[in-house]
Amino acid sequence: RSIGGFYYVETADGVFECKARGNFRNQSISPLAGDKVKITINEHNNAENRIESIEERKNSFIRPPVANLDQLFIISSTEAPGINPYIIDKMIAVAEYKKVEPIIVFTKIDLNDSYLEYAEIYKNAGFKVICCDNTNSSGADEVKALLAGKISAFTGNTGVGKSSLLNCIDSRLTLQTGETSKKLGRGKHTTRQSELFKIDGGYVADTPGFSSIDLEKAEVIMKDELFDCFREFEKYFGQCKFSTCTHRDEKGCKICEAVDNGEIAQSRHNSYVQMYNAVKDLKE
Repeated sequence: RSIGGFYYVETADGVFECKARGNFRNQSISPLAGDKVKITINEHNNAENRIESIEERKNSFIRPPVANLDQLFIISSTEAPGINPYIIDKMIAVAEYKKVEPIIVFTKIDLNDSYLEYAEIYKNAGFKVICCDNTNSSGADEVKALLAGKISAFTGNTGVGKSSLLNCIDSRLTLQTGETSKKLGRGKHTTRQSELFKIDGGYVADTPGFSSIDLEKAEVIMKDELFDCFREFEKYFGQCKFSTCTHRDEKGCKICEAVDNGEIAQSRHNSYVQMYNAVKDLKE
């Protein structure tokens, strides 16, 4: 974790408080929670321990600042708030873009069965889907089983049941989450604290501070890269009539044909079109 310019690094010999080498600033980089680093331990004269180098990252995020995520649990509830397929699809696209495995979790399934249609859509698109009832912890064990050996994060809007789900997985997280939120300084111009919590042989990042709103604002996917963020489009790659096809509504578009034939869900294509239109005029 990182707090106020100090970095806390877990090693085989315990956790060490470190400062980062000055040359990181010159390179406009800084260590992130989730980084694998090499450190120097200074045992004399109360001198600081130092982070000497950062290994190459497979991915990184801006808000919250974390690196090397393996999987992103995208939480959506059946009610209060209800299921919003565009938000789910935007989070999936961000995960795919960052080479993080998205896992879809529906909560509050005791309230109604609206999740069943969407669960089928995402399963058919090739995603792992878990359905949870936080009133009896149903589904929590299935989520918990996926954490071992991975760095994970949970995302979802306020009220979808992230905290309840995480509390079912590990009751200590409720206290840690509350403590973290007080230190984040929301509304102030401060750097967000980022931290990994150890759970069942894996780590959960900044629990549960990975809000959908943050990801939507901070992570932009350019139009030419958007196609690759919808995995069910892949088998139609290169089959459209025109090489310049944007896969929105053009004649001869194999993606649009697949939607018409029920091979690709209409809601997924609607999200693609909405995301494409939002960035089509942006320059690199």
